[in-house]
Amino acid sequence: MADVGKFVREVRSEAQKTNWPTRAKLFSSAGIVLLILIVTGVYFWFLDLGFSSLTTWLLSALGIR
Repeated sequence: MADVGKFVREVRSEAQKTNWPTRAKLFSSAGIVLLILIVTGVYFWFLDLGFSSLTTWLLSALGIR
């Protein structure tokens, strides 16, 4: 049981050393992440649209569809 108490004390000690971001830094980082998600989402949407059109054209050209 002494090991559990020691573990909890060490966890608290390490948790106090944590540097949390400021509110402004947090929102700034979240905004950057959202922007990157939107840009990559649009990029993959265009890729999907292009490959879908290419596949449809190729199947039509081969008389499969």
